[in-house]
Amino acid sequence: MYKIFVLALLFWGNAALGQPVSKVWVADNGDGTYKNPVINADYSDPDAIRVGDDYYMISSSFNHVPVLPILQSKDLVNWQLIGHALKKLPTPHFDTVRHGGGVWAPSIRYHNNEFYIYYPDPDFGIYLIKSKNINGPWTEPIMVEAGKGLIDPCPLWDDNGKAYLVHAYAGSRAGIKSIIVVKELNKEGTKVVDDAVMVYDGHELDPTIEGPKFYKRNGYYYIFAPAGGVNTGWQTVLRSKNIYGPYERKVVMDQGSTTINGPHQGAWVNTKTGEHWFLHFQDKDAYGRVVHLQPMKWINDWPVIGEDKDGDGKGEPVTTYKKPNVGKTYSVTTVADSDEFNTTKLGLQWQWQANPKEGWAYPTSSGSLRMFSVYQADSINSIWNSPNILAQKLPAEGFSAKLKVTFRPKFKNEKFGLVIFGSDYAFISIEKGDDGLYIVCRENIKADKNGVESDEATFLVKGNTFWLEVRMEQNGIYSFGFSDDDKQEMKVVKKHIARPGRWVGAKLGIFCLRNNITNDTGYADIDWIRIEPAK
Repeated sequence: MYKIFVLALLFWGNAALGQPVSKVWVADNGDGTYKNPVINADYSDPDAIRVGDDYYMISSSFNHVPVLPILQSKDLVNWQLIGHALKKLPTPHFDTVRHGGGVWAPSIRYHNNEFYIYYPDPDFGIYLIKSKNINGPWTEPIMVEAGKGLIDPCPLWDDNGKAYLVHAYAGSRAGIKSIIVVKELNKEGTKVVDDAVMVYDGHELDPTIEGPKFYKRNGYYYIFAPAGGVNTGWQTVLRSKNIYGPYERKVVMDQGSTTINGPHQGAWVNTKTGEHWFLHFQDKDAYGRVVHLQPMKWINDWPVIGEDKDGDGKGEPVTTYKKPNVGKTYSVTTVADSDEFNTTKLGLQWQWQANPKEGWAYPTSSGSLRMFSVYQADSINSIWNSPNILAQKLPAEGFSAKLKVTFRPKFKNEKFGLVIFGSDYAFISIEKGDDGLYIVCRENIKADKNGVESDEATFLVKGNTFWLEVRMEQNGIYSFGFSDDDKQEMKVVKKHIARPGRWVGAKLGIFCLRNNITNDTGYADIDWIRIEPAK
């Protein structure tokens, strides 16, 4: 029976369709307006396009699998996660955890009735995948150009039939940054065919310029690119009548008097009614890089993004605004967060820390997710490099995540846990000891430097069914709780502070581990996980 529940099924299907609306964040105000962020979760480096009546957005996924999330909207405010473009990262390199590696800022375009996604792996090069249908199947990755530090690629098919690629450099790999280059592609867009031309050096005015997006309008070539860093930067736009420049420069949006820091890279899209909009991210530390929607207009062939309060052609972000006019009104939708585990497919919000292996987890006919304990030699001391952490993005600044689990370990030291995972992390776990099961809360102060977890609290518990909970406050402070009886009166354990991971926000995850090598294993059956407002 389990043969039909192969691990690949955890990643595909229409799990997002029919998902209930999130209880912790809805951007649509229901009165013709919306509030930012339109997606209050870590969908960093967004790029988006419109194809007919539909908007499609993709984002970075780094070392998390499945890869390259695809979101869909009808009105730019109400979004759903509909799938992933890749099932896994190249093996065997990504069979182990590579924090901060993998897929960096991608771009998506629709050309010749096909979807094109260009994405960089900063350690290997720039790749292309294609599909005639947004739901796939997608081609295997094609290496467009190999090289370290080539990041943030975006193509442009010109009126004369030629194709070009713009990209930036990661100083950590390339040894240089803050410049933008343009390269010619073959007509198919599959290979770089000429040397790079540096079209902009941002060292003087736009340090750390990156994330370029390529457009053409009214005879001008435009490169939209953020500069100044993800926390403190601004939106620069370059324009030229010649694809290789020289390019004029203008800052078109910055933080101004708002609390929206950054504001960082994104995408220009339009509506059928002739409106222009800009999607971008804001870095919110442990909460990740959340997605904002800004009104945009063109004045003298320059874009103005956000509200131009001073009339100088430079806007600042909005927090609440009138929804885009797309010709219709659509129902409220949100990215999934809770999961009842009642189908043969895992919710699309879940990702592993590395390429998954057969045997880690299976949906069951009883309406639960069974996670088998996976061997990891140092699982008692650290889970920093555990590939089988099944995690999702934090869904809001304040929330409660509660799960029901039945744990049936076979060996001492097997454990099932609920974790807030980042460069510093803490978790609450059920662990098998010499005389029964224990609830243990551990905290790791320096996870990314091979630190050792220290016991926060230990409780001997009864039975095999438990309720675990994490409550997140608005400022990133969170606490764990547990219950071992049907009354579900939660015992609250010491508070912790959420920390971001490597280029990502903290994640909410579950795991099942053991530290002994055997030919069998214990397991945990997760009945449900429900995300609600924090009480």
